[in-house]
Amino acid sequence: MTDSHPSLMLLVTGANGFVGKAVLHCLAELRPGDDRCTLPVVVSAVSRRPPALPIPRVRYFLVGDLSASIDWAPVLQGVDVLVHAAARVHVMADTATDPLAEFRRVNVQATLHLARKSALEGVKRFVFISSIGVNGQYTSPSSPFTELNEVHPHNAYALSKHEAELGLRQIAADTGMEVVIIRPPLVYGPNAPGNFGTLMRAVQRGLPLALALVRNQRSLVALDNLVDFIVTCATHPKAANQTFLVSDGQDLSTPELIHKMAEAAGVPPRLLPVPVWALGAGARLLGKEDAVQRLCGNLQVDISKARKLLGWTPPISVDEGLRRAAKGFRRETAV
Repeated sequence: MTDSHPSLMLLVTGANGFVGKAVLHCLAELRPGDDRCTLPVVVSAVSRRPPALPIPRVRYFLVGDLSASIDWAPVLQGVDVLVHAAARVHVMADTATDPLAEFRRVNVQATLHLARKSALEGVKRFVFISSIGVNGQYTSPSSPFTELNEVHPHNAYALSKHEAELGLRQIAADTGMEVVIIRPPLVYGPNAPGNFGTLMRAVQRGLPLALALVRNQRSLVALDNLVDFIVTCATHPKAANQTFLVSDGQDLSTPELIHKMAEAAGVPPRLLPVPVWALGAGARLLGKEDAVQRLCGNLQVDISKARKLLGWTPPISVDEGLRRAAKGFRRETAV
């Protein structure tokens, strides 16, 4: 991306979140001559509340909860690239009376408000962190998702991300602001929230897991790989107005993942040979079908587009990503 300024100003939303904070750390460490950015960078961040540990060289703006009424003008002055990582995320036990309306309020209305204001203030590129859930919940064996597949958002969260994508593409067409959409699968790393964190803690505690007979393939993405890809998409000329799927480039079955988790944590895996049909039957009785689908079903993504168009390769392996994740969870347990 061409830029007449002597530096590149980047703004990241969701500064205290799992992904946003990691992106900020990476951007704050960029120096001229890095393959991903040849210019000096100036980094700003948006968050709801002050960070517990502010990152050196990052300027913070506190805006409260994302909404369509925020005055973004003071925050966006001089910004060249905006990475939008803030979102209302999918939760397993949503207490909202109307979850879809809440997802739309934050993930669609607030996002598009920010994007319109960004275009008005001269932001050149808007990088949107979406979700593989826009593609769907599962894939057929050996038929991974690609960017060309029809979308099948399977829950309120994924639908809100899809609607935001549609609105962003229209804003790009209307204003000329470049939009880049990234759809990651499950993101894992040190102290990762959600399903990965639950599974890692179970493995580290030696809990028996009835998953030895599962024969699936799933794509994951290490936090460090996702961050590297986000930074690449923020600066690479060929990323403009593109949608990308991203992963580690190595798919695993659930038993393989658990074995690798256990190895990274230095504990023996404890897998029990329970038939998959029995897991499904138990899940239906308990109303946990989605949880079993995530553990037993296929969800693969093809990252050929990222490799070919951007020349991007995941910088760390699955084994290294899990080693870093396990180290973080050991620190958490020690505390």
